[in-house]
Amino acid sequence: MTYCVGIEVDEGLVFAADTRTSASFDDVRVHGKLHVFEFPGERVLVLMTAGNLATSQAVLARLRRDVDDAAPTSLRTVARLVDAAEYVGRTLVAVQTQLAAQAEQSRVNVESTLILGGQIAGDAMGLYLIYPLGNCIAASPETPYLQIGESKYGKPILDRIVRPATHLEDAARCALVSLDSTIRSNLSVGLPIDLALLRVDALRLMAQMRLDGDTPLYAEIRDSWSRKLESAVHSLPRFAWEPVPADAAPVSSAAAAPLQQATAVPAEAATALHAQAQAQQAVPPV
Repeated sequence: MTYCVGIEVDEGLVFAADTRTSASFDDVRVHGKLHVFEFPGERVLVLMTAGNLATSQAVLARLRRDVDDAAPTSLRTVARLVDAAEYVGRTLVAVQTQLAAQAEQSRVNVESTLILGGQIAGDAMGLYLIYPLGNCIAASPETPYLQIGESKYGKPILDRIVRPATHLEDAARCALVSLDSTIRSNLSVGLPIDLALLRVDALRLMAQMRLDGDTPLYAEIRDSWSRKLESAVHSLPRFAWEPVPADAAPVSSAAAAPLQQATAVPAEAATALHAQAQAQQAVPPV
């Protein structure tokens, strides 16, 4: 399985992907899923892949071949980012069609899903999710991030924290926590993590790195997040019936009132039901 996330904020783009692939429980390998097409000062595009590994690698091979062969349409020649997304979508569909014919008897799923982001000189920065059908959607101010693969475990922090005004480095830290949360909850997603940052109008990557479990930066972020998350849970408001720790403020009467009322409702309801049952028993049958 896979987990990749792309984040678009006002200051730039963040790309993060795990590297684990597996053909079976005892065949676990590392393959990069974050791929860079960079022409400094002209354009920089980042492609992340999820799904069938053979399909993803065939798509990448065609994209790189078109660049190397100076094809009329390639990631080097398209004028706008949306044109790049449509071109990659067409390439994806062509590869899947070819592989599907070969895999028809084995019933192997040959589909892949991609995230493409970056900036071309003269065009706005952007981030696109490309579906197996070749169509795509763009990130928006309302949804400034896109995910592919095993997305559910890493989604909560993105929903709570990431906004267009979020600083680029804070968005990158959220991406790493999102990956770490997924790695903790799903064995099919694993280290190392590939991370890339692109600042708006820079037209070259600001940073690109691979983070493993013993990389000091990743280890510190992971451990610090765990400690502070546990501390935050302990500091949440306490229930009215809980003993108050010596270092905590007592629960106010206003805060306790709703809880007291909530516990009183079941008793009142039970009394009413009991009285109704007695009245029904008192009516003689017709």
